[in-house]
Amino acid sequence: MGHRRKAREYALQGLYMFEIASRPVDDIVALDWVDKEIPEDIRLFAATLITGSIDHINEIDDCIKSHSRNWKLERLSAVDKSILRLSIYALLHLPDIPRAVTIDEGIELGKIYGGENSGQFINGILDAVRKSLPDGEG
Repeated sequence: MGHRRKAREYALQGLYMFEIASRPVDDIVALDWVDKEIPEDIRLFAATLITGSIDHINEIDDCIKSHSRNWKLERLSAVDKSILRLSIYALLHLPDIPRAVTIDEGIELGKIYGGENSGQFINGILDAVRKSLPDGEG
């Protein structure tokens, strides 16, 4: 598994804790809840995704709301919401990461950690967000 994939998994877990347990951001970003040693590059990328997603949560949630047809944000599972948040943060604020990579990684996280249709749902939302961006190829 790639380093960035592992960092995305930690970010997903951290955002899930933020959503479910309202755990303080500093505690989440410290990654002290991980039971093993984390390489620095993974730690830094996970922390970037967590803090960026939380810092921009209103913008990201508005983006989710505007691109999810027939689904209220409150109805989304905490896992799907967390995957969408970290992925949309990357699409909007991390231009060095190819958009296709961000979308593919979000879909894979959804397939692994989400419900039966999470991968498809996440794909639809992230693709709609991509198309709405300047030069979104859409």
